[in-house]
Amino acid sequence: MAVTSRKVMELEQAVARIKSGDSIMVGGFGLSGYPEALVDALSRSPVNDLTIISCDLGSPGIGLGALLTAGKITKLRGTFYNRNTEVADAYNAGKIQVELIPMGSFTEAIRAAGVGVPAFYTPTAVGTDLSKGKETRVFDNREYLLQTAIRGNVALVRAYKADTLGNLVYYKTARNFNPQMAMAADLVIAEVDHLVPAGEIDPENVITPHNFVDIIVVRGQ
Repeated sequence: MAVTSRKVMELEQAVARIKSGDSIMVGGFGLSGYPEALVDALSRSPVNDLTIISCDLGSPGIGLGALLTAGKITKLRGTFYNRNTEVADAYNAGKIQVELIPMGSFTEAIRAAGVGVPAFYTPTAVGTDLSKGKETRVFDNREYLLQTAIRGNVALVRAYKADTLGNLVYYKTARNFNPQMAMAADLVIAEVDHLVPAGEIDPENVITPHNFVDIIVVRGQ
């Protein structure tokens, strides 16, 4: 018997919920744990003027890099763009804005948004170019800078398994930024490999509770 859920949508139907001008969080580290089908569908969609919040931007024309190649991105907020040379080319040509954030600060800023913390102080990046324009304070004779929380209009996450309620389980290191991003966006679309009936996932194994997930897209369907 087929497993059904009111949260399950076809790929194109789910991506149609994304609008031009949206800020979009995308899980993954390189090609590990990134929502490949969702990103591919987004690259073919008519939306543009996107802010992409992600650890990296894939490679030229591959993964998230396809969005840049297609001219859909106006701003990047993330931490590691060395693998995609088109990022530097587009930035130097004035086509996109890039906000570099140290990886630890990046993931904590997303987690902070998810739990309602507007900002936090960190010693990371103090005294570097990344601290320019940011408030600093001294605590116990050490300087810290203020990092604001990072939130998105949409989060595209990748999980190994979901039940029909939307509870998510991840696969080892493919978990990476996905759980934090699922807590820090207004609309959360989860791309999953397997969909199972409610109650089949042990509650102790649930990483992202169903109340954070709005839409489920099952790969290959």
